[in-house]
Amino acid sequence: MSGRPARPYRRPQPDAPRRAAFDLLRAVDERDAYANLVLPGLLTERGLSGRDAGFATELAYGTLRGRGSYDAVLGACVDRPLDQLDAPVLDLLRLGAHQLLSMRVPVHAAVGATVELARATVGDGRSSLVNAVLRKVAARDLPTWLDQVAPDAASDPVGHLSVVHSHPRWVVEAVRDSLGGSLAATAALLAADNEAAAVSLVARPGRATVDELLAAGAEPGRWSPWAARWPGGSPAQLEAVRDGRAGVQDEGSQLVALALAAAPVDGTDARWLDLCAGPGGKAALLAGLADGRGARLLAAERAPHRARLVAHALGGTAEVVVADSLAGPWQPGSFDRVLADVPCTGLGALRRRPEARWRRQPSDVAALTRLQRALLVAALDAVRPGGLVGYVTCSPHLAETRVVVGDVLRGRDDVEAVDARPYLPGVPDLGAGPYVQLWPHVHGTDAMFLALLRRL
Repeated sequence: MSGRPARPYRRPQPDAPRRAAFDLLRAVDERDAYANLVLPGLLTERGLSGRDAGFATELAYGTLRGRGSYDAVLGACVDRPLDQLDAPVLDLLRLGAHQLLSMRVPVHAAVGATVELARATVGDGRSSLVNAVLRKVAARDLPTWLDQVAPDAASDPVGHLSVVHSHPRWVVEAVRDSLGGSLAATAALLAADNEAAAVSLVARPGRATVDELLAAGAEPGRWSPWAARWPGGSPAQLEAVRDGRAGVQDEGSQLVALALAAAPVDGTDARWLDLCAGPGGKAALLAGLADGRGARLLAAERAPHRARLVAHALGGTAEVVVADSLAGPWQPGSFDRVLADVPCTGLGALRRRPEARWRRQPSDVAALTRLQRALLVAALDAVRPGGLVGYVTCSPHLAETRVVVGDVLRGRDDVEAVDARPYLPGVPDLGAGPYVQLWPHVHGTDAMFLALLRRL
């Protein structure tokens, strides 16, 4: 029998940055991992730094952000429903699509390197499918693909925005409602969600100063007097961050804590409570402010592992208790100020946690709002007459914000809303009050909501 001799088998050799990005996507899918928590350790473990670390980060985060758009494109290039593909294969196709449609990676490199990664992770057989599909994807650029696969903007504006800006339809609807129905503002917010957020630092009062952070290479913050921005690289290279005297904290998160601390209370101002303190950023800021006034903060956290994070952030500046705040180990009316930073969908932090848009479901909202109402009631019971409660969510969803507050206030005649806007000085476009909603596309912060409530 004649013919060419068979080629010897060549072991696949995927490059390390793409392998790290793929492993991150699999961790998010298989273990419900948070990308922002897993990626730093993964980069360190693989010895990736500089350009390689930057490439892996952009590839992983960009793929998570753009998943909705890429799935619409891939659906036009695959001869079966995407949910019939093995999950690792689909992740490989998404990684390839992001390189082809949103990164400056040459077609031959994007396809070839992704196929090599497929050979190493899902085998030679399925790598042929990856090769064939990505070559179809490469035939058009992203705007041309979106013109083809997105619903018509006139007849289905929500569906159009969902595909073009890569957000689930229910999230687009919730955001539109929170923005008063404006499609233009909705589009601006969705686009902002797909931009990488700046790394914002906080100098913890009494432990560090903004000047110290600026001297170490940080840039001035925009709104918070305790904020700075880190221009690039790991903020752990700053001594103040390594020591825990400063931390990474979005300016929106800082602002809501600062507003609670700035609004006046009637009477004493000595005992403060953070009702849901994990992981500790707001607690550390409040503890420093409280200490500067001769007050003391108690930080309560139900989960022991999160309570340890709180204790680390506080660095001994306040007491931490592991406790269920719905039945806290304190007497009613014990505190002058209470922060209720409640568990929520996290839709306000999609710049930092892009996977949350795909992980959360509309059905999650009902369970969360029940808990949110219960925690707000617990916070109002914990504060004394004349004291203040700050109700905070990192979500703009009306059901988690104004509806929760309205439901609770309708059942009580001993609480009044306080206009929060005067306690965020210099921050524009805060709306009609009394509540405050911050926005990524307006303020450059996470979409934090704040209601200040005074116990009568």
